Amino acid sequence: MLELIGVRQSYPWGTKDAIPTLLGRPADDQPWAEQWFGAHPLGDSPTPDGSTLSEYLAQDPNRLGRASVMTFGRRLPFLVKVLSAASPLSLQAHPTRQQARDGHARESLMGIPLGAPERSFKDDWPKPETIVALTPFEALVGFRDPLLTAQLFEALEVGDALASVIGPLRDRTGSPALQEVFLDVLSLDDRRHLVDEVLGAAVNHLDAPGELGVFARTAVEIDEYFPSDPGILAALLLNRFSLEPGQALALPPGVMHSYLRGTCIEVMANSDNVLRGGLTGKHIDVDALLHVVDFTPGPDDVLLPSGSDGTYIYPTGFEEFELWLLQPTDGDTLQVPRGDSGRICLVASGSFELTGDGDPVVLKPGHAVFVAAEEAVVARGEGQLFVAATGV
Repeated sequence: MLELIGVRQSYPWGTKDAIPTLLGRPADDQPWAEQWFGAHPLGDSPTPDGSTLSEYLAQDPNRLGRASVMTFGRRLPFLVKVLSAASPLSLQAHPTRQQARDGHARESLMGIPLGAPERSFKDDWPKPETIVALTPFEALVGFRDPLLTAQLFEALEVGDALASVIGPLRDRTGSPALQEVFLDVLSLDDRRHLVDEVLGAAVNHLDAPGELGVFARTAVEIDEYFPSDPGILAALLLNRFSLEPGQALALPPGVMHSYLRGTCIEVMANSDNVLRGGLTGKHIDVDALLHVVDFTPGPDDVLLPSGSDGTYIYPTGFEEFELWLLQPTDGDTLQVPRGDSGRICLVASGSFELTGDGDPVVLKPGHAVFVAAEEAVVARGEGQLFVAATGV
């Protein structure tokens, strides 16, 4: 086992206290949006001996597992994070593997620097992801049925004012309707009065029952951070999910989403490809969005782990990673799963002693280890221990 030191990411939307509290550290009044555990170039986890996880894996790629090396090469295919949002993230989607390869090659041939603001494909990897709520967690994920969205705008009594924008939600069906409206909304900078009209109506429906109240509150909550931003209308095209601790969402490539607030465990393919679609001052690549975003309506399912006797798996179905949860009862000793794969074990609550080939390691909340393939490890303790492995 190799102890990992998390890499802090201080994005402006992060909370100031949730991750320090998890780690048992004092807050410093600065945002602490994410804590990364993995071998990504922008956050390669240091180790106690002064090296990094990527250097450790380069010494012996077999530590990743044979199937992983055959499928993904000598690169750890996943990244584990603790994410904590105090305000909404940008609307965003991530590419499939082929889209990432094509986009990365195209932008490289065009000579766009990797760090340039107009660069959309920073690597040639896809970025499916899974989140598991540690606290109540609010997220916008996937497109709502267009007819239902039209009905919600009309229930706000703004249907006539927005007819030129939202008309396709009634006149067309499915993906074409959503694509047309979404792209039209991105060009509303000169018609922000339409956004203000929606916000003014939403204030009068904050206490409405059911979906209408959620719809109105979503608009007003986002406006607090992005005043009169046309991206608010884009956000209102999406399904809203309110997750309780332990509930999860799996997001395939192409799914438009935004995390609004809360703290979660996030596991994703080892990529930094982000295509933004609103609620941001950063570059929006409309052409790339057209190719990457899946405009198919329909809610994603909320996931719960399946299993028994303290060992559970979240049914995600991605080849880059899978996610397990160990939650022992009565001090049981549990086998850490997936001995054929390199794994990252991260404690979310409680305390665990992990015993493998070397000295036992005691992990507190927010601390993690990398376990090499073929190393048998058992965990004893109480609380929640998440285990990320490859999906192959």
